[in-house]
Amino acid sequence: MEKKGVLIPMVLAMLAAVFYLMVLTSKEKALSGDYEKAKVLAARADIPERTVLKEDMVEVLEVPRKFMQQDSFEIKSPSDMKLIVNLVTRTRVPKGNQVTQSSLVSLSPESGLSVKIPPGYRGAMLPIEPEMKILIKPGDRVDVLVTFEAMMNDGRKEKVTATILQNVLVIAVGTNLGQGMNAKQFKNQQAVEDKTAAFAEKATVSLALNPNEAQYLALALKTGEPTVIMRGLGDVEMHPMEMASFRKLFR
Repeated sequence: MEKKGVLIPMVLAMLAAVFYLMVLTSKEKALSGDYEKAKVLAARADIPERTVLKEDMVEVLEVPRKFMQQDSFEIKSPSDMKLIVNLVTRTRVPKGNQVTQSSLVSLSPESGLSVKIPPGYRGAMLPIEPEMKILIKPGDRVDVLVTFEAMMNDGRKEKVTATILQNVLVIAVGTNLGQGMNAKQFKNQQAVEDKTAAFAEKATVSLALNPNEAQYLALALKTGEPTVIMRGLGDVEMHPMEMASFRKLFR
């Protein structure tokens, strides 16, 4: 009877010790997890609002997992750096701050056309035939021609065509800003655009023009019929162009 009285407290003490060790081990694991290192993307320098991201704008930062923001970009392999390429900042990201998924949007109508316009240029929209929409891509180069009635020296009016702009950069076709979509995203967007196009006679192409070119395009839209002509990939040469007319063709 005396042995039983001694044994029960010993068993209880052992159980308490085991329970204490389990709690202690659990807390150690939790602390270890909190301070485990993780690699995240951070701004290399201040990144302004509505900036199209490139790899050289960010760097990999090692932080304790406890201080890793919930929707930050965790880097597990070098290729993960490409996850942010062509995404656009919603707000300013200060230098050293983690880049989060909620602070970015895709390169799309939501981010606006201005993010694609090169410095010193203007974005101008030009109507094109719907059939051309599937052939022209953002990044292509085009020439712009205008057909109009010109007053000749002898007082006659004659329809002529002149090349007014050469080697112009296409920055968007419809709502496609060149964001890079997978097949499913592309199919969904095409379906939306096709529904919109059903109610419109023309599609649109957005061009990057210097201020002088923008004036001539505005004039062409008001006084004539502009036409977009595709250039071959890599062709950026400028050529002196004579106005075309049927009188010159058949003389």
